[in-house]
Amino acid sequence: MQVRSPEFKESARIALTDANLQKALGNLKAGFPAKRATAAARLPEFEALRDQARDLKNHIIEHLDLYLEEFERNVTANGGTVHWCRTAEDARQTILQICREQGAKTVTKGKSMVTEEIGLNEYLEKQGIEPVETDLGEYILQLRQDHPSHIVAPAIHLTLDDVADAFHEHHKRPRSEDPAVLMQEAREMLRKKFVSADVGITGANFLIAETGSTIICTNEGNGDLTQTLPKTHVVVSSIEKVVPTLEDMTLFLRLLARSATGQEFTVYNTLSTGPRRPGDTDGPENFHVVLVDNGRSEMVGSEFQEMLRCIRCSACMNHCPVYGAVGGQTYGWVYPGPMGSVLTPQMVGIEQAGLLPNASTFCGKCEEVCPVRIPLPKLMRHWRDKEYEKHLSPAAVRYGLKFWAFFAKRPGLYRLLSASSNRFLRLMAGKKGRATRLPLAGGWTDHRDIPAPSGKTFMQQWQEQNR
Repeated sequence: MQVRSPEFKESARIALTDANLQKALGNLKAGFPAKRATAAARLPEFEALRDQARDLKNHIIEHLDLYLEEFERNVTANGGTVHWCRTAEDARQTILQICREQGAKTVTKGKSMVTEEIGLNEYLEKQGIEPVETDLGEYILQLRQDHPSHIVAPAIHLTLDDVADAFHEHHKRPRSEDPAVLMQEAREMLRKKFVSADVGITGANFLIAETGSTIICTNEGNGDLTQTLPKTHVVVSSIEKVVPTLEDMTLFLRLLARSATGQEFTVYNTLSTGPRRPGDTDGPENFHVVLVDNGRSEMVGSEFQEMLRCIRCSACMNHCPVYGAVGGQTYGWVYPGPMGSVLTPQMVGIEQAGLLPNASTFCGKCEEVCPVRIPLPKLMRHWRDKEYEKHLSPAAVRYGLKFWAFFAKRPGLYRLLSASSNRFLRLMAGKKGRATRLPLAGGWTDHRDIPAPSGKTFMQQWQEQNR
C-alpha cells in the first residue's frame, strides 16, 4: 500500500466536505462508542481486567523472545512450521514460496491488517496468484480496488449505495439495496473460491505459547472456511501478539470484543493447532506461521514500547474526534486513528508520517478507552518531539512554539495574555455564545464553531478552587 500520510492535510480537507463519507461516519459515531460503554458497564470487573491486561502485556514484552521461542517449539511439535521474517519483503517472499510449493493459483484470505501492512495482495497478483478477500468488508473493498479505513469494520467509510453499485458492476446482477440480497450474492460468489482455493491465509488475534496455537476472532464464518478447506493454512502475525497460556488468552478475549464492537464475545473464536491429524475429519494438511517483525523489535526498550500492548480493538479510533471527522483513509496508510499515529511513524518514518501525531486534540479519550491502557497522547507527544528535534515541523509551528515559550517563562505576561485572549474570544462569540470565524484559525472554524470561554481564565478558576 502506497504511503500517502504526507497528504494528510489535503485529504482531511476533502474528507470534511465529502457528504457521502460524512454520512457513513455518522454510523460510527452513533454505534460503537455507546455499545462499548454498555458492555463495559455490564461487567463489574472491567476496569480490573484492563489493569491485569496492561500488566500482563508489559510482562510479555519484557520476555518476548522467550515466549516466541516457546511458541515455535510447540508449533513444530504439532507438525507446523514457523517462519521468522524481519522485514515486509522477507514475509512476502516467504508466503510466495509456500504458495509456489503448493502450486497455488488461488488464495483465500481472512481479514488481516498485517497482510495489508506488507502489501501481500498486490505482491501475489504480480506473481500470477489470485488473492481473494473473504471477509465481507474486505471483499467489498477488493471489488472497488479500495483499502480498509478501520481495523474492525474495514468498509465503514462506505454507504449501502456504494456497496450496491460495486456488487451490480462486478456480479452482473440486478442492482439491489436489500442487505439480505447483497449478503446472499457475496456468499454465492465466494463459495466457489472457498472450495477451489489452494492456500488459505489468515491473521491471528493471539498466538498461544504453551500450545503452539493461533486464534482468530471474527463475526463471520469466512475465517473458519479459509483455514480448514484448503490443503495449506498460512497464519500471518506480528510478533507482539504472543501470550503465554490459554488462560491468558481468555483475559484478552473478555476485553477485545467489548472494546471493539460492544459484544461480550465475537461470534467465532477459532483456535488452530497444527495441521490435520490422523482421524480428523477436516483441516489443512500443512500449517505455517509467518511471524513478522517489520520494526517492532526496535520498539522494545524504547519510549514507544507501550504501543506493543495494542490488541487491535479499534476503541481509540471509535472515540477519536479527529478520526470521526475525517475517516481512516485520510491517514494515508494501513493503521488509522490514534494507534496509527503512533505506529505509522515507526514503520514508514517520521519524515513521511509527521502530520499524523499532530492530528490530535490530545483530549485523552483514546487512552481513556484503551483496554490495555496505552498512553497514546504521550506516545504521540514523543513523535512530536522527534519531529521538532529533526527540524521537520513547519516554520510556523516552530516560531509559534518559541512565541508561546516566551510568555510561558514569564507568568505575569502569560496571565495578562490569557485574560486578554479570554475577553477577545468572548467578544468574537457575541450573543450566540460561539465564534464562527477567528483570525489565524480558519482550519478550525471552517467546519466547527468555537464556544465562548467562561468569564474567567483557567488560572483564575484554579486559584479560586484552591482557596
